[in-house]
Amino acid sequence: MVGMVASTDGPLAVETAGYSDLAARRPMRPDAVFWIASMSKPFAGTAIEMLVEEDKVKIDDPVDKYLPDFKNLWVRGQEDGGRLLLHRPQQPITLRKLLAHTSGLVVQGALESPRVDRLSLEQNVRAYPLEPLQFEPGAGCVYSTPGINTAGRIVEVVSGMRYEEFLRRRLFAPLGMRDTTFRPGPEQMARLAKSYRRGAKETLEETPIEALSYPLSNRLRGVSPGGGLFSTAADLAIFCRMILGGGSLDGRRYLSLPRVKEMTSIHSGDLYFEEGRTDSGWGLGWRVMREGKGPDGPVSAGSFGHGGAYATNMWIDPLSGLITIFLVQRADFPAAGRVGAIAAFRRAASL
Repeated sequence: MVGMVASTDGPLAVETAGYSDLAARRPMRPDAVFWIASMSKPFAGTAIEMLVEEDKVKIDDPVDKYLPDFKNLWVRGQEDGGRLLLHRPQQPITLRKLLAHTSGLVVQGALESPRVDRLSLEQNVRAYPLEPLQFEPGAGCVYSTPGINTAGRIVEVVSGMRYEEFLRRRLFAPLGMRDTTFRPGPEQMARLAKSYRRGAKETLEETPIEALSYPLSNRLRGVSPGGGLFSTAADLAIFCRMILGGGSLDGRRYLSLPRVKEMTSIHSGDLYFEEGRTDSGWGLGWRVMREGKGPDGPVSAGSFGHGGAYATNMWIDPLSGLITIFLVQRADFPAAGRVGAIAAFRRAASL
């Protein structure tokens, strides 16, 4: 693992443990590159808020204003005699609902299984309206990577740039995030932390990233705003420092404070995406704590962040002024149970 604690002033501590390649006995390095999976989602929220700031979109604009394919949606109803009944939605899907997981879009698009990067972002998003919504927009909360991908496609339509190019020009390059990318190059591949799952007799077995196509450096791989980025602890800390700083870093402003506050406030209301888990809600691409406790260690009410499918995690606590970055490549998370080291790491960081 790689663990980093930072504040708005910069990194406070970084530690590594174990190996990035067990077979080669290659020790983990602080600059190891990780697939951060759903930790990509806050970048989509940030990109949309940049366009809101420029008055190019509004957070409550209907999606079909930018993507006409979404004008012809159906909502899944009850089954009647073995037939599935559908009806037209009473409310439109808006950008807010996309980013707060209340759109009704499915958890994963039909064309994105088992690989999310076989097609272009435009092709994947055009297929989403062909599937009925799970519920009336705004009436439920279901974690939806297609919702975030749709927001990313709107970034493309409005900006006139490919999504990855927008992030590179507007965030990664000016912030100095040199290792954050959808397609790692040769030098980054040399630092890639390999992924593992629990094998027989508590051993670890190396496994490819099942959601992605190989080679990972292939420039033809599609882009998934909801889960396709690779990054390092140092790069993620830079991004989090900017957000913790109210949208500015090192004298340069990327977002206004009102946009940051909007993005990191709860927009899912009293809806809960996970049965029995009421400790948090959804901002615009961010998970936000309703109360000062959770399964991943001590946090404050109002703190926010995001995790990834392979147990990566970044968290920002405005009350303490601390950022925690925890990176591993655990392929069987969360099926094999939560990674208790995340909670232990946060406890140590808060002392």
